[in-house]
Amino acid sequence: MRVLSGIQPSGALHLGNFFGMMKKMIEYQEQEDLFCFIANYHAMTSVSDGKALAKGTLEAAASFLALGMDPEKSTFWVQSDLPEVQELTWALSNFTPMGLLERCHSYKDKVAQGISPNHGLFAYPVLMTADILLFQSDRVPVGKDQKQHLEVARDIAIKYNNEYGEVFTVPEPEIDDDVATVPGLDGRKMSKSYGNTIDLFQEEKPLRKQIMRIVTDPTPVEEPKNPDTCNLFQVYRLFLDDAGVEELTQRYLTPGLRYGDVKQELFEVVRDFFAPYTEKRKELLADPDGLRKTLAVGAEKARYVANKTMRKVRKKSGLVY
Repeated sequence: MRVLSGIQPSGALHLGNFFGMMKKMIEYQEQEDLFCFIANYHAMTSVSDGKALAKGTLEAAASFLALGMDPEKSTFWVQSDLPEVQELTWALSNFTPMGLLERCHSYKDKVAQGISPNHGLFAYPVLMTADILLFQSDRVPVGKDQKQHLEVARDIAIKYNNEYGEVFTVPEPEIDDDVATVPGLDGRKMSKSYGNTIDLFQEEKPLRKQIMRIVTDPTPVEEPKNPDTCNLFQVYRLFLDDAGVEELTQRYLTPGLRYGDVKQELFEVVRDFFAPYTEKRKELLADPDGLRKTLAVGAEKARYVANKTMRKVRKKSGLVY
């Protein structure tokens, strides 16, 4: 079973990235045929500074490797190292109805947030579809906000297959309801665009500052608290096993709990959890050439699969003559 996912290097990675995607991908490499990439083409919709994008790409790769991504057990590469994905994007664009893209909520939401609309932002789902179909992916773990894009990918794959035969595997989405949407400091989905993140691999002072900004309700200390509606609880529980979640729940339901104390505990948990990975990441970034070599090997593994798909596409669409 081939599983595929990617992550954008559009800024500092955060807990939403880790629990929503990275942790799961690292676990998958032990049991599935994992394809995982740094989506730097996608990041161009929000990052126009070339130096920042290049730096972010290496940092995202180092973060993944530090957290446990094993290039021997997975196929791990940078999106732009395979120009085949852009070739397939163009081929698929000719099978993508405008109405399908116009209905995408993500585009509408970003424009509503003040992001200037452009073709890259509008056609983002087609590039995402090419990422998925190029490698004949069976399953694609996504957050709830990306579910519609997976439906677009399925629609395009089916439309193309109806025209040319069984060229593409029609992918299935995989959504883990427990971590599909990690809440940010303000309760909305944790996102760089909202400025509500708890970032990975940062120094103690800024980490503590972010955690202390988590919005909580005004329930008095002497009254019980509702864990189901508390942003702080929803973030903390991600680091706990079932017994730990139950213990924290009982503390919430017992009068006397102070949110400030829980925030301090969460700070210490996050700091200690990521401390060893932070050191490994520093070592990887200190050897950028070695990091690039690792990514180049991953790109070659990915290209082998991509070329098999593109030979079919070129032949079916008449580009081989």
